[in-house]
Amino acid sequence: MLKARIITAVIALAVLMVVLFAVPARFAEAAMAAATLGGAWEWSSLVKLKSVSGRVTFVGLVGVLLAAVYSFLGTYGVEILLAGVVWWIAAMIWVMAYPTPVAKPLVWFGGVLVLIPFFVALVTLYRAGAETLLFALTIVWAADIGAFFAGKQFGKVKLAPSISPGKTWEGVIGGLVAVVLLSMAGSYWFDVSLLQLLPFCLAVACISVVGDLTVSIFKRNAGIKDSGTLFPGHGGLLDRVDSIAAATPVFALGVAWMGLL
Repeated sequence: MLKARIITAVIALAVLMVVLFAVPARFAEAAMAAATLGGAWEWSSLVKLKSVSGRVTFVGLVGVLLAAVYSFLGTYGVEILLAGVVWWIAAMIWVMAYPTPVAKPLVWFGGVLVLIPFFVALVTLYRAGAETLLFALTIVWAADIGAFFAGKQFGKVKLAPSISPGKTWEGVIGGLVAVVLLSMAGSYWFDVSLLQLLPFCLAVACISVVGDLTVSIFKRNAGIKDSGTLFPGHGGLLDRVDSIAAATPVFALGVAWMGLL
């Protein structure tokens, strides 16, 4: 399983590097839209839409919203990011209160609030600089990798056993330690004060955990373990971007407001 995860991650990273640094901007942003629509397809299973036509309809609705927000990105981009941040703050409270009932309208509306700000954040950060977007992604990856190995080695105290029994507080701490090291490297690379960058990166890493747990709630409600099978050893697209979907709006808004990077 670990070998499959590593091979898949290496291939995915190579594709990402090509998208970020080797293709024209319009194709890169089209790839981001395609990834978001792929997430919408998988989210339609969380809504428990069984028919292909029902799932296509859901993806179509998300596609219409993507086209609309893309057209007005320069005017309303910050407001959409802010809506995403508010959603993830509310989701953090929900995670702490779980188990709670999950109403079907919440699953529909939650999909929009996860996917649309995610797309806006990706495009916003990419336009700010491919390195900026890559650094945002790297924060999530560092937190995830640090949590995986620390949890394997030291994990005892469950983080949210009713949502994701495998996650531990020791894993979270290990992930945050990895983010501290990454922040030190980022401070040097971007020539930004570590005193500014470090707490910001830690906050982004923490909200990425909320993203993972929140999508796990929706998957648990739908009675599925993985959102899909696109990535061998990793599950579906949503399984790979749930943390990123929470982290990137916070990162993009923070960069805009604080003038970092």
